[in-house]
Amino acid sequence: MPGTKISQRMRMLALARDCATLGARIRTIHHLTGLRPRELLHLLFSGQALPPRGRAPDSREWYHGANLLHRIEASVIVANFHRLRQLGCPAAEALVEAYRYYQSMHRQPLRISFDRAFDLAAHTEGLWIARSASFQLASCPRCGSEFLDTLGGMDTASRSCPFCQLLDRHGRDPRLTASYVVPPPISADIIVHLAPIRGAEGETPVTPAPLPTAKP
Repeated sequence: MPGTKISQRMRMLALARDCATLGARIRTIHHLTGLRPRELLHLLFSGQALPPRGRAPDSREWYHGANLLHRIEASVIVANFHRLRQLGCPAAEALVEAYRYYQSMHRQPLRISFDRAFDLAAHTEGLWIARSASFQLASCPRCGSEFLDTLGGMDTASRSCPFCQLLDRHGRDPRLTASYVVPPPISADIIVHLAPIRGAEGETPVTPAPLPTAKP
């Protein structure tokens, strides 16, 4: 089809711009778009703007020692990423939109960076930098929420659901009360909001409507 290569190129450039806006490292943008690091550096960070630096996240070790708030927000991102993938959204766009939704619904400063979200998604589905999955989404039999857990762990019923912990401790833990005025479920609104971007791999997704404004 005429223009296919041009359309693909435009899609990757737009994706690179979106990732950079969300704070992604050059390494992350390269894995999501396939564009060369030198080209990305020239296109996105010319002039006085500098790309984020530092060691890239490795969530396989980090998640075991992460506190409750980090585990909740990581679960929200990955669960919504997974839902978008089930709708047929290409993986890279699904990650961007899941992170935008997370960004809109949680207070600043965010606990999960875009690079961390990329690493979590990669090691949940075995994509990009991961040859196989290290995490899975488990379903809590008590509250019905999906939460991130180590692949091949204990029986689901005996796992510690971070959303149940939040509900149990909310109101008694000042840090949790300050962080969440209302305990956040993994909202199904993202499916309604982001359904228009569904499409086959390689297609240019439709721009979704504005995300809902985070509640103060």
